[in-house]
Amino acid sequence: MIQRFFRLLCWQLLISLACALPQAAHAAEGTVEITRAYIEAAEEGYRLSAGYSFELNHGLEDALQSGVQLYFTTEIEFTRPRWYWFDEKAIAAKRTYRIHYDVLLRQYRVTIIGSVQQTFSNLEDALFFIRRPTRWVVAPRGALKVGEVYNVTLRMGMDRDYLPKPMQVNAFNNSDWRLASNKKTFQYRAE
Repeated sequence: MIQRFFRLLCWQLLISLACALPQAAHAAEGTVEITRAYIEAAEEGYRLSAGYSFELNHGLEDALQSGVQLYFTTEIEFTRPRWYWFDEKAIAAKRTYRIHYDVLLRQYRVTIIGSVQQTFSNLEDALFFIRRPTRWVVAPRGALKVGEVYNVTLRMGMDRDYLPKPMQVNAFNNSDWRLASNKKTFQYRAE
């Protein structure tokens, strides 16, 4: 009787491990890696130069092919440390990209919300436009105090808040719809 119990326990352990391994590997797929991030001072202001690495899983690709628009948001924040109080939040900015597949024209459209729209013939080119964005002016000249050191926090990922309401329930409960980076923090001395 005890041997059967231990044998059953071992089988349950093996089955649970076998089920957990694909999920762990699949969770690593659902991440965005920030491969490059730095700030440049230019005439018009402070620009973010960034690069991201990610792949869409099959569920997201299928949704895109079915006409669902996907949104990717980059958030950046400049804070200045203060010893006597909370850190000063100098700049907080957001930029959202929308990718959409036009079934009739068989083209992908990528739009920077409130700005430019571009058309691509294949998904890889459309994703490349999102992964290697143009230098984005995150703040005008004079928004930062020259010579001060700021902590810059950057984050990028799929924004599920833009999805249609019925799909949001599925997206928040389904790990296939989680595609986001960890926060990347670096320092910048204002010029």
